[in-house]
This record gives sequence, structure tokens and C-alpha cells, in this order.
Amino acid sequence: MLRGNKKIGSFKNAILGKDYDLSVAFISPAKIKLLNLTYRNINKPTDILSFPLSKKEGEIYICKSEARKEAKKFDRKYENFLLFLLIHGLVHLKGYDHGSTMENIEAKFRKQFGI
Repeated sequence: MLRGNKKIGSFKNAILGKDYDLSVAFISPAKIKLLNLTYRNINKPTDILSFPLSKKEGEIYICKSEARKEAKKFDRKYENFLLFLLIHGLVHLKGYDHGSTMENIEAKFRKQFGI
């Protein structure tokens, strides 16, 4: 589970480096829907949003109820899917957009962490 800062920290350090300042928040479907609408012009809740604030600082927002729904679609256990999402968000904060390069980087880190 993502509750432990130690696990989040080990993922963050491996992907973004020890000097990166990361904030992770779990928010409601209503709040993530508002963020999604405000910043992506998509009027529905999503499972994760990542916001780089600078080259060395960023935020990740996760909606647990949306993540639980998505985990079923990916045939993953909920706890595993949360870590899958964390890797996805961290790779976004590293500066990558969806595509084959990002997928390859995510696959490398999923393998490294057994996700």
C-alpha cells in the first residue's frame, strides 16, 4: 500500500532522484474531477494526476475509488495497481508523455519493483 513514506520514497528516489521534493495526496472523486476539469478540460474523475511544479518538485493526486475501478480493468489487485499508478505518475513528473518511450520506462521500473 502507499501509506508508508518509505515505499513512496524508494520509488521516488529511483525514478526522480533523492533531491526531488514530492507531495502525494489521496483525494475524493469530486476533487480529482475538479482538478481534471480545471487543468485538462476533462469533466470526469480520474485515478491519478501529476503536476510538476519545477524540475525538482511535483505533486501527485490519487483518487482511491477511481483507482479501485481501474484496477479491475487492468486485472490487477488494488494495492498493486496503486503502485502501478505511482510509477506512472512519477514518470510523468520526470517529463514523459504517454507513448512507447514512457511505457518502456514504466516497464523497467515495474520490473525493478516487482509490480
